[in-house]
Amino acid sequence: MKTKTNAGRTKARPAAFSGWKKEIRHSWPLYLLVLPAIIFAVIFCYIPMGGLLMAFQNYKPWLGILGSEFVGFENFRQIFEFEESYQAIINTLIIAVSKIILGLVVPVIMALLLNEVKQIGLKKSIQTLVYLPHFLSWVTVAGMMRDILGMDGIVNGFLEALGMEPIFFLGEAGMFRQIVVLSDLWKGFGFGMIVYLAAISNIDQNLYEAAEMDGANKWQQTLYITLPGIMPMIIVMATLSLGNVLNAGFDQIYNLYSPLTYSTGDVIDTYVYRQSLVNGQYSFGTAVGLFKSGIGLLLTVVAYKLAYKFAGYRIF
Repeated sequence: MKTKTNAGRTKARPAAFSGWKKEIRHSWPLYLLVLPAIIFAVIFCYIPMGGLLMAFQNYKPWLGILGSEFVGFENFRQIFEFEESYQAIINTLIIAVSKIILGLVVPVIMALLLNEVKQIGLKKSIQTLVYLPHFLSWVTVAGMMRDILGMDGIVNGFLEALGMEPIFFLGEAGMFRQIVVLSDLWKGFGFGMIVYLAAISNIDQNLYEAAEMDGANKWQQTLYITLPGIMPMIIVMATLSLGNVLNAGFDQIYNLYSPLTYSTGDVIDTYVYRQSLVNGQYSFGTAVGLFKSGIGLLLTVVAYKLAYKFAGYRIF
């Protein structure tokens, strides 16, 4: 029996190898087109990962990675000793979870409301207007926010007209998280709304006709037909968003925050940036970034498992 098994394996390997050779011979132009992207990814994505060794070193730039002293997990231990690290993790969780919840609820509500608009021209106009901010960079949006919420901005101009004192919104630590979450919602909910509108359009219209014949009103049709019909997509979007729990949005917060709002606005990514590139603590900054990436990878794997289990969604 062992001889047959080994023989079978020996035959299977050349067959698989010949299959790969046939595939490459048949599709070599496509592989050639992909080759520059592979080289680009290797140079700029995988080779720099060697710098992760700094997380386990007392890295000195003049000594280099090979000459710096190895300190094991000392940098990771310090993550849980510094109060600033704790605060950055807490801020990240609060902001990211708030974004995820509102980023799921608001697009669903807007999609349900927009689906009831019967005039095609009006419906497409609203859809375009709410989707347009998705294409703006955070540098542009941050400039708009400063013009609106700045001391000389539109909102404070309105408050002064009412006889009230101006408010430094972007300098108030107690308001910063709300501003970040709401501005992210304004910029991104249009994309989610279009996804749910596409899911709604795939629902069998005969179900609505049958419900009307049975006397169901619009609310009942939404509750018992539309929401169950888009529930697989809601589950997919919800589970995939778990991988972003530790991603509160570096580009957004970096362009909006200031030292006045570090206590509530400093997240892991901005904390890593300040510790490593600004303060020169490269090893500690790398350790924090690696810790965040490890947790994010774990949550992403869990999200894919949940998406496949509850919605049948699978990428690979």
